[in-house]
Amino acid sequence: MSVYLLIGIVIWLYALSILKRAQLSAFHFIVGSGGLFFILIALSDPYWVWFFTHAVINGIRWFGALTGMSSVMNKYGLVSIVNPTAPVTMAIDYECSGIIETTAFISLVIFLPLYNKFERVFFSVLGTLWIYVANVIRLASVIVIVHFGGGNLFFIAHSIVGRLVFYVLVIILYYDVFTYSQLSQGLYRGFKNRIQRLKQRIRSTKG
Repeated sequence: MSVYLLIGIVIWLYALSILKRAQLSAFHFIVGSGGLFFILIALSDPYWVWFFTHAVINGIRWFGALTGMSSVMNKYGLVSIVNPTAPVTMAIDYECSGIIETTAFISLVIFLPLYNKFERVFFSVLGTLWIYVANVIRLASVIVIVHFGGGNLFFIAHSIVGRLVFYVLVIILYYDVFTYSQLSQGLYRGFKNRIQRLKQRIRSTKG
């Protein structure tokens, strides 16, 4: 951790304490979520970027093994897409890892006044998994289009169709979580009930 980052974290925490004492909830949310986003991004390189990138690579490797449309070179983060015209190689890098979208979502959830601390943890984990699956679906859609349509469709598939699929799924996540829809309420209550039943079983076995 660099000295500048450490100083920035101290200033950020001090600013949050002032805003909380002043009961400026809107500014507390903006400063808190924005500051946490930049801190998480700074701390993500290289380990979390590597983890997210390889998690996506493994998801695409599973898809390629299932369909036979692609093969993955794990060491280099390259995906070779089989198609009727010529082989196309797609690189899974920082942009494809989903780290930016994940950290942005977590930063917003952590400082959202709507939730308590348990709900924040639950929706942070749920959102991380959702964004990961959405990212794998995005890249899988690119592979499918290029496999059947040829290498000349790679740009359209990757830059337009794939991103459209990804951001539609992310918007659905944002809508359900940040409006606290019936779906998100049902998910959390179902999770909470299961945890309570598990605790009761543990208590009954101990008794």
